[in-house]
Amino acid sequence: MTAIESIRSVTPDRASRRARIAVSALFLTNGALFANILPRYPEIKAALGLDNAGYGLAIAAFPAGAIAAGLLAAVLIRRFGSARIAVIGTIATGLGLLAAAVAPSGILFAVALLLGGASDAITDVAQNAHGLRVQRRYGRSIINSFHAIWSIGAVLGGGMAAAAIALQLPLGVHLGISTAIFAAVAFTALWFCLPGRDEDEDAEATAEPAEIQTAVRRGLSPRIVMMLIALTLIAMAGAIAEDAGNSWATLYLAESLDAPAVVAPLGFIALVGAQFVGRMLGDGLTDRFGQRAVARVGGLIAAVGMTLALVFPSVPGTIAGFAAVGFGIATLIPAAMHAADELPGLRRGAGLTIVSWLLRLGFLLSPPFVGFIADTQSLQAGLIVAPAAAVVAVLLAGVLEKRRPRG
Repeated sequence: MTAIESIRSVTPDRASRRARIAVSALFLTNGALFANILPRYPEIKAALGLDNAGYGLAIAAFPAGAIAAGLLAAVLIRRFGSARIAVIGTIATGLGLLAAAVAPSGILFAVALLLGGASDAITDVAQNAHGLRVQRRYGRSIINSFHAIWSIGAVLGGGMAAAAIALQLPLGVHLGISTAIFAAVAFTALWFCLPGRDEDEDAEATAEPAEIQTAVRRGLSPRIVMMLIALTLIAMAGAIAEDAGNSWATLYLAESLDAPAVVAPLGFIALVGAQFVGRMLGDGLTDRFGQRAVARVGGLIAAVGMTLALVFPSVPGTIAGFAAVGFGIATLIPAAMHAADELPGLRRGAGLTIVSWLLRLGFLLSPPFVGFIADTQSLQAGLIVAPAAAVVAVLLAGVLEKRRPRG
């Protein structure tokens, strides 16, 4: 019996309902903080005099920091609690992004992003762990709704950045305001999270490095190893396609298609907005058609939509293409995480932690690769990674779950 099948719906008490709102607020802040700086990347790139390859390497520092710190999250959560770590990580992430916004050199820009990425990875694991704790009190799946709220936060942050650009706010002022606002939201949310420590309720939501090593050393069948690799590649495909919008959409619209500064952020906003819609629909579509079918159709939508946008470049078409990417990949990472968490032969949390950790390689490798192609060919050519990643997800979707029989 799977985790979803074993859940029995219960009526949540007041504390659980308040905690759900608090976790939603944490996901909102996490999406909004990073989205506030993304549309201003072209301005930072120009101010620091970075070429495309240097820019790609610099922004790869964010996922590099996330990979370095990702496995530390479980240790911190078990010692201090998921709610506290999520809030502390949120504040640290905001401060890291603020430092990146005002960095006087490319190296310091990368160092600030490295620290911000490390904090973001810890925040991500902690808020998901607390969300799973709340979900168990609800007795039904609510975790996808938290990820949808993250997308709302990303749209909110992108909108704030577009407004700051229109108002010509200096980078330090803009990121200082966003950091203060969302740090205050996160700190307030802490008071409404579930009380007590996490050990009794969600100790298995994350796995520490020693537990992962034990799971690997005791010997896994070749089939399980291959499935774990395939699920990691599916999650990485979602990360690579998403990063195309996060890191390059604004730059591509502004520099390659000559979109006005106020219009250029709309590519990123369209991606995360469509991703929100896809995640809101994702649970129902998965229940009806299965993870495999949803991933395949979504991957095809992303691949076809972005390919058409690149072959026939225009500002409206490119914005629509990034929206197709966001909608198409919306369920890839949650589906891969869920499937990895239920792999036989691995302790609960081990497969989830491995995939959650390694998928960030997509965010790490994609920016330098796209930057190199942009310098040697064109940014238009570099963005082919988005539809290519979607095709990879389509080809590997067979490892995901088919539709479950009703009853």
